[in-house]
Amino acid sequence: MRIRAVTREELPLLAALERAAGAPFAAIGMPEIAEDEPPALPELARYLDEGTALVALDDLGAPVGYLLAEPVDGALHIEQVSVHPGHARRRIGRALINHLAAGTDAPALTLTTFADVPWNAPYYARCGFRPLSDAELTPGLREIRRQEAAHGLDRWPRLCMRKELG
Repeated sequence: MRIRAVTREELPLLAALERAAGAPFAAIGMPEIAEDEPPALPELARYLDEGTALVALDDLGAPVGYLLAEPVDGALHIEQVSVHPGHARRRIGRALINHLAAGTDAPALTLTTFADVPWNAPYYARCGFRPLSDAELTPGLREIRRQEAAHGLDRWPRLCMRKELG
């Protein structure tokens, strides 16, 4: 497996990868998440231009996972980590996160996630992230959570997490 920056030509492939990565949510009673549309191409392109977009490639060079991140309140905020279910449990998500951490001078990584989904908050805790209390949320994280709630994600318990770097 190889990790590198996403190219513009690969952006359309991320949508198919995202759909596949979302499918397991249907099996745990979250069909709305499984059916949610992936980010549009202009939004994905914004991460190339203003943030970070990483892709994990299999031995044949096909994308099997990706990560999107951008600066939020001094930290690097992970907006999305998706791994194709056919490549799950191979440490691809962790490799993407570690690659991001190694390439930034930000003091921390943050993310928001579902609290009770095994491959979400419990997984990120194993990767060194800790839950943040409401009092620890920065203005940027509060705005991200507000947008998530407006999108209907608060139907299931969510939380913000942080991993200190350095």
